[in-house]
Amino acid sequence: MAFVPTPDHEDKLKQILNRYPNKMAACIPVLHLAQQQNGWVSDDVTAWVAETLDLSTAHVFGVATFYSLFNTEPVGQHQVWVCRTLSCALAGSDNILAHCEERLGVQAGHTSADGRVTLRTAECLASCGSGPMMQVDRDYHENLTREKVDVILDRLTGG
Repeated sequence: MAFVPTPDHEDKLKQILNRYPNKMAACIPVLHLAQQQNGWVSDDVTAWVAETLDLSTAHVFGVATFYSLFNTEPVGQHQVWVCRTLSCALAGSDNILAHCEERLGVQAGHTSADGRVTLRTAECLASCGSGPMMQVDRDYHENLTREKVDVILDRLTGG
């Protein structure tokens, strides 16, 4: 089924296009807008963005697959990103990731069986002084312990 933006997203699209000197420059924010509505960047979303911005689908697909914040396959209701850069690793992010994998029953890069959580890793989430840390959707959780992670995951999974 072809992607069709909601009226609200149509209005936001117009605002985005007015902010940029040309349509190509709006590719990333338009992809974010479409992903916000659709949940991920499907082939239909790629085709819609390409048509809307007068770009090739190959260009749009290249942008969507280059940036890790775009999902090119369906994801869970929530996304959990565990930072694994050096400062977080030294603070114990490997243990936090292992705990998340155990609690969710999936390895990083996959979605829990109930479809609620996609677990990912990030090279850096720019919170180097407060590791280990993770980003849940758009919220940062810092100075993590297994107990803090349990509270966060319980909230996400209804557990």
